[in-house]
Amino acid sequence: MDFKTQLSEIFTPIIRKAYQNEEITIELQDTKPNFEGDFSIVTFPLVKLLKKNPEILAEELGTLLKNECPFIKAYNTIKGFLNISLEDDFFLQSLPHIEKNIENKPQNKGQVMVEYSSPNTNKPLHLGHIRNNLLGYSIAQILEADGYKVIKTQIINDRGIHISKSMYAWQEEAQGATPESTDTKGDKFVGNYYVAFDKRYKAEIQKEIENGLTEEEAKKHAPSIIAAQKMLIDWENNDEKVRQLWEMMNNWVYQGFAETYRRLGVNFDQVQYESNTYLLGKDLIQKGLDQGVFFQKEDGSVWIDLESEGLDQKLLLRKDGTSVYMTQDLGTAVQRFEENDIQKLIYTVGNEQDYHFQVLFAILKKLGYTWANHLYHLSYGMVELPHGKMKSREGTVVDADDLMQEMYLTAKEKAQELGKLEGQTEEEKEKSYEIVGMGALKYYMLKVDPKKKMLFNPAESIDFNGNTGPFIQYTFARIQSLLTKVGAVSTEQPKNLVLNASEKELLVQLASFPAIVSKAAESLSPALVANYVYDVVKTYNSFYQNNSVMNADTDESKNFRVQLSAITAKVIQKSLALLGIGTVNRM
Repeated sequence: MDFKTQLSEIFTPIIRKAYQNEEITIELQDTKPNFEGDFSIVTFPLVKLLKKNPEILAEELGTLLKNECPFIKAYNTIKGFLNISLEDDFFLQSLPHIEKNIENKPQNKGQVMVEYSSPNTNKPLHLGHIRNNLLGYSIAQILEADGYKVIKTQIINDRGIHISKSMYAWQEEAQGATPESTDTKGDKFVGNYYVAFDKRYKAEIQKEIENGLTEEEAKKHAPSIIAAQKMLIDWENNDEKVRQLWEMMNNWVYQGFAETYRRLGVNFDQVQYESNTYLLGKDLIQKGLDQGVFFQKEDGSVWIDLESEGLDQKLLLRKDGTSVYMTQDLGTAVQRFEENDIQKLIYTVGNEQDYHFQVLFAILKKLGYTWANHLYHLSYGMVELPHGKMKSREGTVVDADDLMQEMYLTAKEKAQELGKLEGQTEEEKEKSYEIVGMGALKYYMLKVDPKKKMLFNPAESIDFNGNTGPFIQYTFARIQSLLTKVGAVSTEQPKNLVLNASEKELLVQLASFPAIVSKAAESLSPALVANYVYDVVKTYNSFYQNNSVMNADTDESKNFRVQLSAITAKVIQKSLALLGIGTVNRM
C-alpha cells in the first residue's frame, strides 16, 4: 500500500467521526514543490459537503489530525490546502511492509483472456508484430501481478487467398526447394514466395494491359491470381494435394514463428487456427435472424443494421452462403466464453481495426450476450521507421528476426567499447549482450502509451543514458555490485534516523509499486510501469550521488541505505519483468 492510500485510510474515519458524516473521503496528493510538507489534503471537495470556508476547514483538519496522529510532526495551511509533515519514523517503520508488498500479489480477481500476435502464415513476423507481441505479453504479465489468472492466446490466420499466393508461387518457382535445402528460416522461406507472387502478378497485369485490357480487367485476368483463387477453392473442397502442400508450408512457418517467439520472450497458453474457426459463427446467423437482429436481402446475403449505434450496415453472410471475417470473429468469441471461465477478453490489435471491433462488440450485445460488456480492444498505434511505412507484398518490411539481431549486435558493440565484462566467460558475455539488446528493444516499444503512434529508432533505443532499457538495467547492475561488496543485507528495522529529501523521495516511490501495477492493469498500459521504473532509477541515482552508502556516518545509516538499495533493485527487476525484460549483474 502506498503512503497516500495508507494515510487516507487512517485519516478518513477520524474526520468522519469528528464531523459525524460518513460521506467524507480524504484524498492526498504530493505537496507541491517549494511548499513545506510531505503530503497535502485538498479541502475543496469537503467545502460543499461540510458548508465551511476552505481555509478555516483546512486549519480545523490540521488541528484535529495533529492531536489524533502522533506521527504528524507539523502542518501548515495555504489557500485551502492542508500540508502535512510526518515524523521520519513513520517512513522508516514502513520499510519491511514496502518489501513485503512488492512480493505479494493481490487476491484472485478472476480470469482474463488476452489475445495477441495472430499472424498470417504467408510471411515472417515484422516490426509491427513486435509491438503487438510485446504489448500483449506485458499486459498479461501486469494483469497476473495484479491478481488475475491470465490465458494468453492467439489465432493464426492460416488460410485464405494470401496463403494460396505463397503456395502457388512455391509450386511454380521453387523446384522442390525447402527451408532446409536453402538454409532459410521457415517463415522467411515462405515469405519470399509471397513477395515472388507479387512480382509475377504485377508483370502479368502489365502484360494484360499491353494486350488491351484495362487495369481492373487485367487484375482479374492475370493467370497467377486465377490459379491462386482456384487453389483456395480446392483447399475448401479438401483437395488432397493442395491440403498436403498447405500443411507442409504452414509447418515451415510455425517452426520459424516458434524461433522468433522464443527470442522475443513471449509465449501462449492456447493457439487457435483460422482453418478450424472460419466456419464458426454461421449458426449464429440463424439465431440473429430468428431474433430479428439480422435481416436477409433478396440475393440471400445476411446483414445487420447498426446505424442507430452510429455505425453502418454490415455484411455477415455472402449471398453464396460463405462467411466473412466478422462471422468468424463472432463465433470465436462465443466459443472462447463457452470453453473458458473468463470474465474479460482483451484483443491486442492495431488501431486500423477500431471500427471492426466496435461492430463486433455491438453485434454480440444485440445477440444478448451479457459478457459482451467485458470485451476490450487494446487499440495501439502503428510503428513507423525514420524512412516511412512498411509493405509486406513488396518485401520492404523490417523483419523481426533481423531487428532483434541488430539490437544484439549493437549491445555487443557498446559493451565491448565500455570494456566492463572482463573476467566473464564468452557464454556469460553473449547472454549479457542478448539481455541488454532485447531490453533496449522492448523498453523503447513499451514506454510509449499504446494508443500513440510511434517512431522506432534502434540507435536511440540502446543509448546507455536517458529513458532507455540499458540505462535502467545499468542502474540495477550498479546496485548488484554495491550489494556484492556489502555481503549480507541487514534485516534490522532502522530507528531514530533523520531522513534527507532524496531518501524520503525514494521510499515514497518504492511504496507506490503495487498501486502503479494496479493502475497499469486497469488502464492496460505497460507505459505506466516503464515510466515509473525510469523515475525510480532517476531518483535512486540522485540518492546515490548525494549520499555515501559504504561510508555513511553511522552503521545504522549505512544499513538503511543498503536496505533501500536492495529494495530498489527488487522494484527495478520486478518492473522490468512485467515488461518482459531481463536484468544482468554486470554491464
